[in-house]
Amino acid sequence: MYHREVRKLAARRSPGLRELASTWGLHEHPGELPHRVHNNDGTAWVWGEMSGISITGRFGNAFDVFAARATEEMIEHAFETTAAGTAEPYILTDVVDDDHERIALLERLGFERFRVWDHVNTIELSDVEVPATAREATQDDAPGIADALEGAFGERRDWFWERAAVGVAGDGTIGAVTFFWTDPVTKTGHFEPVGTHPAHRRRGLARAAMLHGLRELRAAGMTSATVNHNAENLPAAALYRSLGFRVTNETYGYRRPRGN
Repeated sequence: MYHREVRKLAARRSPGLRELASTWGLHEHPGELPHRVHNNDGTAWVWGEMSGISITGRFGNAFDVFAARATEEMIEHAFETTAAGTAEPYILTDVVDDDHERIALLERLGFERFRVWDHVNTIELSDVEVPATAREATQDDAPGIADALEGAFGERRDWFWERAAVGVAGDGTIGAVTFFWTDPVTKTGHFEPVGTHPAHRRRGLARAAMLHGLRELRAAGMTSATVNHNAENLPAAALYRSLGFRVTNETYGYRRPRGN
């Protein structure tokens, strides 16, 4: 998520690459941006004087540009690089609802808004009581984390286990997982992803894992936390609402035909 406070911070000074990656990555796809920058697979483009980073080819036909003030050059480069690697008819990107400058730039370049993508939920951190079914993940949990998130999202990948909270079923199986991220600059934490294996839904395991994450974020000095969800995902909305999150922003999906 392209957070307004991060935009203000980035506009005031030029952060180093590591800070830029960790801070701006927090509010879009946490963990992905630092990974792509420091282990560049050809999709990450760092702009001059640390003015921004673009990530191309996300999900095949989407791109992100992380910058205090995105330029036409950044957007066009990301569009063209992404378009060169896909046969999809549209190239996609997203933007938070209060980033009026970015919205105007996209529309000037021929992008059209086609959907509300995510709801952005925020909570002020306070003391929380964590159920016994939740705990911090360990290295031995890596296979169970992969199993749970494959069930949740239908994709098998090797997940790391650091900064993860797990919800554990009665038989010891990891039923739910969330990763929590800290931004010491804005004192904001973030959850991404949050997933429950279908066999363990409606047992309170994701809720328990998030409560553990909230406690860890508070202990790390964070004062608030955010989590995004697809605007059409009503179960996720209900979960976050029950934990005390409230919707503070939306992200909009924008697209432009690949041939443009």
